[in-house]
Amino acid sequence: MKENPNTHEISIITTEKDRKEFIEFPYRHYSHNKYWVAPLLMEQKKLINEKKNPFYNNAEIALFLAKLNGETAGRIAAIIDHRYNEFHKAKTGFFGFFESIDNHNTANLLFKVAEDWLREKGMEDVLGPSNPSMMDEIGILVDGFEKYPSILMPYHKPYYDKLAKKAGYEKEMDLLTYLVTQNSVDRERAERAVKIVKKRLPDLEIRKINMRKIKDEVHIIRDIFNEAWKNNWGFIPLSKEEFDALASDLKTIVDDDFAHIAEINGQPVGFSIALPDYNQIFRDMNGRLFPFGIFKLLWNKRKIDKVRTALMGVLPEYQGKGIDVLMHREAIQNGLEKGVHSSEVGWILENNIQMVRVAERIGGKLDKRYRMYSKKL
Repeated sequence: MKENPNTHEISIITTEKDRKEFIEFPYRHYSHNKYWVAPLLMEQKKLINEKKNPFYNNAEIALFLAKLNGETAGRIAAIIDHRYNEFHKAKTGFFGFFESIDNHNTANLLFKVAEDWLREKGMEDVLGPSNPSMMDEIGILVDGFEKYPSILMPYHKPYYDKLAKKAGYEKEMDLLTYLVTQNSVDRERAERAVKIVKKRLPDLEIRKINMRKIKDEVHIIRDIFNEAWKNNWGFIPLSKEEFDALASDLKTIVDDDFAHIAEINGQPVGFSIALPDYNQIFRDMNGRLFPFGIFKLLWNKRKIDKVRTALMGVLPEYQGKGIDVLMHREAIQNGLEKGVHSSEVGWILENNIQMVRVAERIGGKLDKRYRMYSKKL
C-alpha cells in the first residue's frame, strides 16, 4: 500500500524529549531568517516550566507538537489564565507559542487541538497569542519583517497572519511600536513641553530607580501599574509573585539611566522602564549563554545603542499632564550621553490614542505592528 505523502500527527507533550523538541523547533524554523533573534534557551525553558514560572500558580497549560511525514512542522500551547477570567468575568482560553510551516492543514490542526483542549475545560472563546501570559511576548508580527525585533518582542514569518485567518481567527487588537531616534527628536519642542509640565506641576520630580532597593521599587511600580492599566484592553492585575520574579529578572538587565519613577511631593505617581536592547548581542549567540555567550554579553554590553521602553504607567488622576513625556525625555537625554541613538516605544494599544500621541510628540515614527486574534469556540 502506497504511503500517504502528507501524513500529519498531532501529539500532546508528555515527555522531556518532546518538551525539548517544542523549545528547539523555532531555532531550526528560523535558522535561515536574517531578522529572527534566537531567544535565550534557558529563558524559553523557564516560560513553560510550571514549577518555576509563578504565572502557573493561577494558570494551566498544554503543549502540542505537529509532525508532517515524521518531521516536526509546528507547535502550539493551550493556556487558561484563571485570574484573567476572574477579573474579566469571562471564560477565555489562550493560544501561545504558535509556530508553523507554511501549510494551512498543519496550522489548522494545531489550532484545532488547542481549541478542543480549551473547550473541554469549559472555555467559550480563545485569544492569542500570549507566551504564556499577557505580560510576556504577545501578538503576531504583521508589519516590520525587514527589521530586527527589540528585546522581549517576537518575530514571525510573514504568512502567519494568513494561517490564523484561514483557521477562522479575526483581529482582536493591534499593538504598535514607535521608533524614536536622536535625529527625530524635536529638542526645542521637548524643552517647551518640560517647561509647561513643570509650571503645571512644580513639585514634580523624576528620579532614577534605586537598584539597591529593587524590591521596594518594584512594589511601587506594581501599585502604579495595576492602577494605571486597570481600564486597558487585556489587563489583569499582576500578583506579588509575578512582580517579584520580574524584579529578579530586571535586576540583571535594567540600566538605571533608563528606568525612572515620577514623584510629586515625594509620592510616586508614575514610572517608566526602558531596557537596553540586548537583542543586539543575542543575534550572534544562537540562544546559548554558556559556555562562551556570557563573555560576549559582558564584552558587547557597552556597544548597545538602542533601548526599548517596555513598561510605563501614570496614575489615572495624573494622566494627560505630560508626566510620561518628561520620563521619555529623561531617558533620551541620558541615552545621548551614553551613545544610545534610538529608542523603541511599545507596545502601545492601537486604541490608546493618548499614548500614541505621546510617542508621536517625542518624535516617534510607527515602526512595527503586532496583532492579537480571537475566535468563538
